[in-house]
Amino acid sequence: MKPPLKQGQSNDFQTPQKALAPLFPFLKKKWLIWECSCGKGNLVSGLNEEGFLTIGTDILTGHDFLTFKPNSFDCIITNPPFSLKDKFIERAYSLGKPFAFLLPLTTFEGKKRQALFQMYGLEVILFDKRINFETPGGKQGGHGL
Repeated sequence: MKPPLKQGQSNDFQTPQKALAPLFPFLKKKWLIWECSCGKGNLVSGLNEEGFLTIGTDILTGHDFLTFKPNSFDCIITNPPFSLKDKFIERAYSLGKPFAFLLPLTTFEGKKRQALFQMYGLEVILFDKRINFETPGGKQGGHGL
């Protein structure tokens, strides 16, 4: 059973395509990119528009990132559900492929995550301004970076 989310907390923040821009210099066009928590598909669309090959899956389509793995992929890019960020980080490291997750700055806190970062390494890209995500009610809202 999943722990309940805190009041006002939601896992349904749709990421705008512009959040991908800092990643483009690090991605290879020949890679097959797995967007494993695609929601409405904003990031898949943004990657496709830039000429990248993508696989978009989501728990709502019956493909839970924590248990499912496509036959082939070269890297993972997603904005993981906030309440599952620790499990997503662990799973991504266990798959042994490059990955980029959009996460709040508080992700750097915590002994367990610190141990993973020290064991496997970590690269960080910081945005020069706040990203506004589409919230469950359809409004644009900031989400900690």
